[in-house]
Parts: sequence; C-alpha cells; structure tokens
Amino acid sequence: MINVTKTYLPNKEKYKSYVDKIYNNGWITNNGHLVRELEHRLAKYLGVKNIVLVANGTVALEIAYRTLGLKGFAITTPFSFVATTSSLITNNILPIFADIDSKTFNIDTNKIIDEVTPNTSAIVATQVFGNPCDVEAIDRIAKEYNLKVVYDAAHAFDVKFKGQSILNFGDISTLSFHATKIFHCIEGGALIINNDSLVQKARYLINFGFENAESIPHLGTNAKMNEFEAAMGLCVLDDIDIIHNARKAISDKYKSELQGLVQFQEFNYNATENYSYFPVLFKSEEELKRVQHALNNQDIFPRRYFYPSLDTLSYIEPKQYMPISRDISKRIMCLPIYHGLEKGEQDRIIYIIKKSL
Repeated sequence: MINVTKTYLPNKEKYKSYVDKIYNNGWITNNGHLVRELEHRLAKYLGVKNIVLVANGTVALEIAYRTLGLKGFAITTPFSFVATTSSLITNNILPIFADIDSKTFNIDTNKIIDEVTPNTSAIVATQVFGNPCDVEAIDRIAKEYNLKVVYDAAHAFDVKFKGQSILNFGDISTLSFHATKIFHCIEGGALIINNDSLVQKARYLINFGFENAESIPHLGTNAKMNEFEAAMGLCVLDDIDIIHNARKAISDKYKSELQGLVQFQEFNYNATENYSYFPVLFKSEEELKRVQHALNNQDIFPRRYFYPSLDTLSYIEPKQYMPISRDISKRIMCLPIYHGLEKGEQDRIIYIIKKSL
C-alpha cells in the first residue's frame, strides 16, 4: 500500500537514548529538559527568535488567537485544513472568507480589503502547501486597518522568503508537528511569536493560565508538549536534510514526468520550497476521480487536499460563497511524497496517472 505520506521514523536506538534520559530523571512533561532543548534547536535551525512548543497545531492556532486577544471577525481562507476555520469558531471568532488565487491557492490579498469591517480584528492566512502568501501586501493591509495577522504555517516548516524565515512575518505563525508532516514530534505544534512582550503570555496560556503556583489570572488550557514527543522531534531534526533531499528528488521527478498533463501550483519565486506536498490540479473533477479510482485500484492512495472548500461547511454562518476555492478544491489532489517512497513505486504512480488521462 502506498499512502499520500508515511511517517518518518528515526533510528530506534537514538530515540531510545532519549527515552532512557526521561526514565532516569523522571521528568515526563511540564516544560521538561527535552522540550526546552528542542525549542532552542528549532529556533536556531528555523532562524526565529521566539518559539513556544505546544501539544498540536490546532491548539497552536487557538493559543495564538488568545494571546493576541482576537474577537469579532477574522478574514481567512476557505482553502485550508478545517482546523484553520474551526479553531476560530471555537474561540468565538467569526470566520469571514476571502477567496483564493487560482494559481497560488493562497488567499487573494485583493479580496481581503473588501471584507474589512469595524468588527474585523485579524487576518488569518494559510501558507498553502508551504507556498508563501503575499505577506508584504497582507502586512500593508494589516497596518492600514490596524489588524493582527496570524499565519497558519503548518505546511511551511523551514520555508524562506527573500532570505529569511517565512515564520518571521505576521504577529504569530503556527506550525504543526503531526506525524504526517515533514518535521514531526508524533503530535505537536509551535507558535512563532514576533512580539517579545507576548511570549510569556502564551506560555501562561498553555499551562492553564498559571503565572505562578498561586496566581491564575489568565483563562488558559493544557497545551503542553511532553518529553517523549520532544525526544522524537530531536531525532527527526537530526535527519531533516535527508528527509528534505528525498522529497525534493520525488517532487522533481513528478514535475518532469507530468509537465503538460496536469497543472502545478504557482510557487512564490522569492521563496524556497520544502516539498511537504505535491498537489496537482486536473481539468475537471471527473478527471480527478478517474485518476484517483485507477490509483486506488492499485492500492495507491493520494488525498484530496483540501476538499471540501471550507465555505461549504454546514456550521458556517453566515453562508458564504467562494467560487474559486470551490472549483480548485474539486480538482486538486496531492500525490504520494515521502522519504522512503521507492523509485519503482513512483514510476508506477506516474504510469497510472498518464494511462488514466
């Protein structure tokens, strides 16, 4: 069976050496040594100043909203993983969609301005498949209308824009370290906070709101990463260049073999790629389903990221209609890409796609 992705598992003995440390010191969670070590190493590797590790990428978004004190409306993208929208709703923030660009798949900055109202407090944009949004335009809009900016950068680990980390843009960027990601901690996530004065508040919020053992002035939650997850992250980080290079080779082969048969995402030419995903756009949903069916029959399982378009969710109020996002979501599919995908397996995927078109 070939799935759209496969979790990278580092050397078992290396992971065991970290587990032995955990057993020896008895510190399993609550800001342990390994969590702090991983924060330090990630900050250095990613080129960011303030990083706060958390339990998962969804709670990272929720803590970002609380840290910034968001309320009212947030302008966001309808083309993303559902957590980008659901995390707003569960924090009593109304998602107002701005449609996407049909080539980059990112939020269309020209449509953001049309949605700004006196009740708007933020822009929440996704760096879709690791492709940077027009962060400079979003920054200008945010300054003009006094809005906060949160980037769901779950796909954008180690992506750089004009020579610096894409995570350094906006007020806060969030990452997901789920087992399906290019860098993972089994489960986990992070906030990259670009305002020094907010870092400590975020740390209070992920620990139930405690400032100290006798003071709980913040409405917090339990969003802490544990030591076993941090240990996995430390092991995976050691191998990240190997993972990256393997994915790049797979991506390059797909591009070479499928050029002219499917449409590729238009990537920001000022940015580096991390090869987290390989999305392809078909001429129609019928064509996509034909290819998907042929692959599934051979135990190959690509995935329809992102389907359905989030403006179609039944619990979204008020009802909104995003035609470009709806169209793209029906025609896009991510092909298998992961460290360990063998050449013969990729050749078979490509052959089946070509035969089905």
